Amino acid sequence: MKSENQTGVSEFLLLGLSEDLELQPVLLGLFLSMYLITVLGNLLIILAVSSDAHLHTPMYFFLSNLSFVDICFTSTTVPKMLVDIQTESKAISYAGCLTQVYFFMVFLCMDNLLLTLMAYDRYVAICHPLRYTVIMHPRLCALLILLSMLISTLNALLHSLMVLPLSFCTDLKVPHFFCDIAQILNLACSDTLINNILVYLVTTLLGVGPLLGIIFSYARIVSSILRIPSTGGKYKAFSTCGSHLSVVSLFYGTCVGVYLSSAVSDSPRKTAVASVMYTVVAPMMNPFIYSLRNKDMKRAWRKLTSGTLSL
Repeated sequence: MKSENQTGVSEFLLLGLSEDLELQPVLLGLFLSMYLITVLGNLLIILAVSSDAHLHTPMYFFLSNLSFVDICFTSTTVPKMLVDIQTESKAISYAGCLTQVYFFMVFLCMDNLLLTLMAYDRYVAICHPLRYTVIMHPRLCALLILLSMLISTLNALLHSLMVLPLSFCTDLKVPHFFCDIAQILNLACSDTLINNILVYLVTTLLGVGPLLGIIFSYARIVSSILRIPSTGGKYKAFSTCGSHLSVVSLFYGTCVGVYLSSAVSDSPRKTAVASVMYTVVAPMMNPFIYSLRNKDMKRAWRKLTSGTLSL
């Protein structure tokens, strides 16, 4: 039992993925490599989109924003973990922990909403092709990004402010490699009922809601594609959605996997290991998915590479 209550918390202890000392150099090399690949791959997407005039469309505008958010999302957790492994330190200050909670939730929500916007963009492009340029004009795209940013910021701010009044016990060990809101609430000695209700409510609204929007968009897309008479036309229409659909499957598949693992397993450490899939692996894989399945991105990357080499 947690016997003692302390209101003035100075720091938490992040236990990481493993306490095995022999495994730490392996984890350091693995996550450093994955982080560098994530940053480099997503930066290349941003550079390719910005440098190629053919990619100045709503779809690639959303993609470049997704790449930027993925870099920020990974940078919220991985660098701190790498420093902890290198210095053999597990401490994170109270303010640092709340800051990490805030930015993690901002970029996680942004990732979710951007995938929904990209699904809506594909819906308009395939189901209403003649009105596409009228509906998806640059001003609307910018407003959608700003709205997503506002929703994500307010959501994260609300959760962070709700943690401030809580008092914590002397056992301040977080069985994770970053400050996860669920794990922080588990360490509180004070009543967290309102916090937990808020977490479940927001997860339903900002998690399930956008997912239903994506499913609805693709249901309409599939219905429109099936009405196309030629096989070539069907393939061309579906190919424009293939990369996004793969990214959506990877993101939501890993998130659902983490949720199920936390529900089935009593070990927080196993949940932490499972969360690597959507916090590190998914952002790293996105550039590969878009480069391997998208001819426009391949052409832009070749153009960017040739231009760089010529310099």
